[in-house]
Formats: sequence, C-alpha cells, structure tokens
Amino acid sequence: MLKRLFTLLCCLILLAGVTALGLDRWISWKTAPYIYENVSQLPHREVGVVLGTSKYYRTGELNQYYLYRIQGALNAYNSGKVNYLLLSGDNALQSYNEPRTMRRDLIRAGVDPADIVLDYAGFRTLDSIIRTRKVFDTNDFTIITQRFHCERALFIAMHQGIAAQCYAVPSPKNMLGIRIREIAARIAALADLYLFKSEPRYLGPLIPIPPVTEIPDNAPGYPAITPQQLQGTPEQPAPEHKAKAAPLTDGYQAHAANCALLATFAGQPAVSGPVTGILPIRPPDALSGVTRAADNDAGRRPRNYHQMLPGGTECPVPANAAQVPVRPPALPPAVKPGVTTGPEGPDSAVR
Repeated sequence: MLKRLFTLLCCLILLAGVTALGLDRWISWKTAPYIYENVSQLPHREVGVVLGTSKYYRTGELNQYYLYRIQGALNAYNSGKVNYLLLSGDNALQSYNEPRTMRRDLIRAGVDPADIVLDYAGFRTLDSIIRTRKVFDTNDFTIITQRFHCERALFIAMHQGIAAQCYAVPSPKNMLGIRIREIAARIAALADLYLFKSEPRYLGPLIPIPPVTEIPDNAPGYPAITPQQLQGTPEQPAPEHKAKAAPLTDGYQAHAANCALLATFAGQPAVSGPVTGILPIRPPDALSGVTRAADNDAGRRPRNYHQMLPGGTECPVPANAAQVPVRPPALPPAVKPGVTTGPEGPDSAVR
C-alpha cells in the first residue's frame, strides 16, 4: 500500500515537472518574436521600462543583473530607441529603494533627469507591466531586462492586450538557480492571470508619459504652440524704427531737421554740426518735397531737392520757416570735359 502511494506521488511530481517545463517552453515560444538582443534592430518606442532589482547581493557584491540592465537602458536611450526611461521597482522599505538607486546611476551616466520617471510600486513584474499601462498611460513600450525575465513580462503584457516589446540584455553565466526559480515564477504568473485575475497592489492617479500640456478654459481657439516649441523658437530681431519727419513748426531748427531727413531719403549724408545759413529759395509747400523723396526709388533724388551743406546750398524751405541770415552759396565746381550737366547742376549729370 505504501509502495503504491509512493509510486503515485512520484508520478504526480514527474507530471507536474513535465507540465511546468512544457509551460515554460510555451511562454518562451510565444514571446520570442517580440524580443530583441541587438539594439540596432530594436524598433523605436516612446518609453523604455527598466525592471528593477537590487544593486548588491547580501554579501555586498555588485549584482551583475542590475549592471546589465542599467547598461541596456543607457544603450537604448543613447541610441534614440526610447525617449523616456520608466524605472519600476520595489520601495516597500524606507532603506530599500530600487527606482531611486537606478535613477542616481543613470543620471551619473549622462541621462537627462527630465527623461526619467519613477514607479515606486513595481513590487512584482505583474505590477510593473500593468501600472505602465493603467497609471502611466503607455500601451506600446520597450521592456529592458534579461531574456528569461523578458519572456514572463511580455507574456503578462500580451495577456493584458498591451503591445510591448523587449530589449534583452546579457545575463551572468552562473544562472542555473535563477533559471529554476524562473520556472516557478512563470507558474505563479499563470495562476495570477488565469485563476486569481490578480491586479497590481496599488494603482493611483493617471500620470501620462510624456506629460500632457494643460490648456486653460479661457485659452484662444486658434492653434497655439506648446512650451517646448516656445523654447526652441529663435529670437526675432527688434524691428528697426524709421525716422519720422520733425513737425513743421516755426523756427530754424525744424527746417534744418526736415532738410537732414530729405538728405537721408535721397541717399546723401546728413549734415553734422550747426548750419550757418540756408538759401531761402523754392519756398512753396515743403511737404511736397518730402512726399516725392519717399515715393522715389532708392538712390533717386527728388526733383526739387538739393543737398543741404554748411556752405549754404539751397534746400526746400517750409513756408512758415523763419528767415535767418544767409551765407552766399559757394561757386559751383568746374565741369569736367565729357560730362553733360542737367538743369539741377553737376549732381544730376548723365554719365
């Protein structure tokens, strides 16, 4: 009787072992198409989820699984395969914080802190995967961990309808004990998914990755730029203020200012220093001269304009300008041979 019971027990143990191995191989086969070991072949995703583990063993030695995952996260981030890194790990104790440890090491390696998001409630692989979808609002992401862990994480994601993929980082050589433990973890995952319908221990409010820009209710209805786009907008040069004509008031100073402005319009240098005299000829409306100077093409001088010089060359005079002492104009320079002078003097010569 005891011999039969012992034989039956051995058969049950053998059947359970074969079943466990069969389920283990089935999970590996089902998830194989979504696992990438070469970062150059890894499709781009917005978010990379780094599954946490302890940095040190109990003996104080560095955990090789941790180092490989951190290096894999750096490879995916620096290669442009992911834009954000979601660090999911255990923080059940105040003295043990996997996400914060990973964040510190990644920042030291050059990752922008703004591209790192922490998930302190990733107590199990199931929690990390489902929280990425339900809390961080990400349905297609890259999982970064060892291959055996990738297979279980992807199986959970596929069962939840999540379109995830995995970047498999190297594993240490002495992993026989870890591999046996993984078979038990896969059986437990199957029980959570199909028997117990387990959910994460904590969920919480929605935290989208990347963060959504909130628009106030009173914002205009036309398209607006985001703060990120505003930071990349080049500064526009300050507009150049064109000179305005001085108002035509009584007195010599207003008349001198208008003459200097006409010189600028005509492409001639303005007079510097005090002007001792102005020959008061062509006194009709000075505004007509200003208008013609503005309407003419650049480089062309208005018909009734002459450069105002300290020597007393003529200039359009406002009708209300005060009469000031006039210095006789200088004699015109000698005309060179071959130059035909126009009705306005040597400056309008046709060459």
